[in-house]
Formats: sequence, structure tokens, C-alpha cells
Amino acid sequence: MTHQLSRRHFLAALGASGLGAATPALAGAPTASLRPVARGEDLRLRSIASAEELIAAAKLSGAVGFTVLDAATGTVIDSHAATLGLPPASVAKAITASYALATLGPDHRFNTDLLATGDVVEGVLKGDLILLGGGDPTLDTDGMAELVLILKAAGVARVEGRFLVCGGTLPYTPTIDPGQPEHVGYSPAVSGLALNYNRVHFEWHKGGNGYQVSMDAPSPTLRPAVRMASMGVITRDVPLYTYHDGGARDEWTVARGALGNSGARWLPVRKPDRYAGEVFQVLAGGKGVSVPAPEMVATCPPGTLLARKQSAPLADVLRDMLKWSTNLTAEMVGLAATRARLGEAQSMRHSAAEMSAWARSEFGLEQVALVDHSGLGEDSRITSQDMAKLLLRQQVGLKALLKPVPLRDSTSKVFKDASQAVHAKTGTLNFVSGLAGYVDLDGGEELVFAFFSGDLDRRAKLSKAQRERPEGGKAWNTRAKMLQQALIERWAVLAEA
Repeated sequence: MTHQLSRRHFLAALGASGLGAATPALAGAPTASLRPVARGEDLRLRSIASAEELIAAAKLSGAVGFTVLDAATGTVIDSHAATLGLPPASVAKAITASYALATLGPDHRFNTDLLATGDVVEGVLKGDLILLGGGDPTLDTDGMAELVLILKAAGVARVEGRFLVCGGTLPYTPTIDPGQPEHVGYSPAVSGLALNYNRVHFEWHKGGNGYQVSMDAPSPTLRPAVRMASMGVITRDVPLYTYHDGGARDEWTVARGALGNSGARWLPVRKPDRYAGEVFQVLAGGKGVSVPAPEMVATCPPGTLLARKQSAPLADVLRDMLKWSTNLTAEMVGLAATRARLGEAQSMRHSAAEMSAWARSEFGLEQVALVDHSGLGEDSRITSQDMAKLLLRQQVGLKALLKPVPLRDSTSKVFKDASQAVHAKTGTLNFVSGLAGYVDLDGGEELVFAFFSGDLDRRAKLSKAQRERPEGGKAWNTRAKMLQQALIERWAVLAEA
């Protein structure tokens, strides 16, 4: 039997979590309406709270909009402010996945190539070596090491010419969202060449003479040092980190008092082509292949293919993107799709606008206007009605890529006997929360839903420094997630009644 969430159950859950309690007006209220029951009416409908009651009980500041459809017929089962446009946050990645699949196909693979402008004579490349990025967002240090081994197997021991690095396959953007704190790893630079999701690893240890710091590009088996990123430990209280474009280097500083004895974190890379080129040069040297210092070029000259590293099929790349919500992957696959459709992608915003136009044309959406492909930008807007409509049309290709979302009780423990299986994409920004996907019910019914909420006034008052951990943000997000679950329970009863 479906687990039902009554009005009293939901209010009790709020109280148990420390996030709220029933108001005096509701504290002694009956758990069901006292209205007469019409002939043939399902008695279960009396035991569940209305959507408005659940929203009020959640005490979630800001706005809420949702739409729920019967997957078989497209009939609206429940809705609230369905035409209200709100930021989708990372739910936008589900749109990007649909766009990329429709444009590139599930079997598409991204290439990272090594090209040569001359012949290999007795171990010497008589010309330039070119590292050409083909838009692979998943390339890591181990993958770069594979390219080095293929180059060595081709008989190259030394490059006589230049070492050129080209990421111009996709347009360069210094950060996904300029409104984010400069040091957060989820808003790195974007180009056609990426390494380790364009993040550099900063590690520190306190010793007798102060702090020892390192900047490198680690993998499970390798740890090449990086010269293009530097870190200075500075005696100050705030800010925690500062960034300066040093031309050839990303120059960082960190507040000494925030470090403790030891630790590590990933920082965003703002010069991805230089980063990838330096790591390749270090790895090549470690295998006895002499490669000169990298030189960045916007346009790749013609050359002969020496080595190629391919990504996994696009469907697998997208499944991981949706599971881990990797912003860089979303931006790169979205840009690659626009480039394939139009022959070029002028910028991230241009590409997002093209994706929005595609969604309007393909699915008849009315209010979708995205500024990026990841949902990180707060100016993106979509309605729950439009998001549900897209999911309804894309359920065959998209549902299998979405991760399971477990239902939890008031203590955050997963319901072991939950009779609804939810496959969805979550989305979270400061004071913005979304969830959209599919619900399978015990009786065989399937629902398509989209939920968006946001306190945009409260978000707008945050400074850039406050955006990593804003006061009250965690509690607000917890309320939003509890409301999402309460509504899913309500929709299950409505669908089965």
C-alpha cells in the first residue's frame, strides 16, 4: 500500500527536524476535513493535506511553483503557480542533456588529439606538436598520460618544433558565473580543452617555518606539479581567497588563519589551455619524451594525427553529469551541441539562448530563457509547466539517465518501504531549490513532475562573499526538500485515487 503523508504527519516532521511547528491555529486541527463524503469518493483524499496547506506548513519564504502530469496521458494531476518563471538551478542540466542527445546522439564521443606538422625521423618530430581539445569535459590526468604513451609508442622522443595548445573548438569563458565567489571549484573557465574539470588541487601543511603549499593535478596514480597556478599565504582576516590574473599564471592568496594545520581543496582554473599543456609537458618528460613549453594558439594549424584520446559515449557522460551535477560538463556539451547545429557557438550565453529556442520549438514551451547550460546563473527562468512538458516528451531517453532520489523520514533516514520510485534531477542555489523528473507508483502509474522554489529577494541581498555558505541557506534548503517530498506523497495518492 502506498505510504501516505497526512497533514498531521507533515507538521510533525517539521517539528521533529527543528525547522518549525504547527501554528496555534493548526495545532489542534483535525487531520481530515469534516465535510461530507460524496458517493464514490476515495476516502484517502480526506487524509491528505492540500498543496496550499503543505506549502504554508513548510514556512518556505519566497515563491513555489509545480506541475504534475500523468505520464500516459499528459493530464494535469496537480499544479500550483504553474506559469511562474523561476531559476531552475541544476535542473537545467536535464534540458542540456536532452539538447545534446537530440543534436549529437547518445553514441557521440569527444576527441582530444595530438597532431604533428612534420615527420618523425629517428625519434625526433621535425615540426610542431599540437594538443587539440575537442570538447571532452571528462579528460583527466590519467587520460593525458595515455596520450603521452601513445605519442611515445609512435616513436617520438623529442619535439624539435613548438608545442602548440589549442582549445578553440569551443569559445573561452573565464568563469561560468561571474556572480559566484572566485575560489569555488564549480565555476571554472570553459574552453574546448579541459583537464580535471578545470580544477587545480591546492594542498597545505603547517611546519616549523610556516606553511608548505603545493598546486598540482593529481590522479589516483599521478601527481604532476603545476606552475601556472600559484598560492601565497597571507596574514589577514578577510577575504578568505583572492585571485589575480598574472598573465601566464593564476595567482591566488589565502588567509593564513583559515588554514589550520593541514588540508586541501580544488580551486578553479582560469587558464585551461595552459593548464593542460603544462601537465602534458610534465607527464611527457616523466616518460622520456622531451616537449618544449606550451604555446597557446586560438586556431589550430593543420597536422597529421599522432594520437587520440576519446571520451566515453555521450549517454554515459550525461549520466555522470546528471548524477554529480558537474557544471563544466553541462557547459561543454551544451556548447558542443550548438556548434554542431549552427557551425559555431559564439558564447555560452548565445548557446544557452539557442538551446532555449530549440526547447520552445521542439516541445512547444512558452517561458524558457536560460543564460547557461548548467543552471548556475541566477538569471535563467523556466516555469514548472514548461519543464514538465519537456520531461513528458523526453521520458524515454532521459529517464534512464536520471539518478534515483530516495524518500526520507523526518530524521533523514531513507524509507525502506517507500512505494514510490523517484528518478529526478535536483537543483540547488542559495535560496533556490528545484526537483524535476519521474515517479513510478506501485500500481504501475507513472507521474512526470517539476517543482521550483526560490526566495529571490533574499538571494539578491547576498554579497558575493556570502554566497558560499549564506546564513539560513541550509535551513531554507531543508524546508524546500521536505516540501518536495510531502508533495510527492500527495501526488501519489491523487494519482492512485
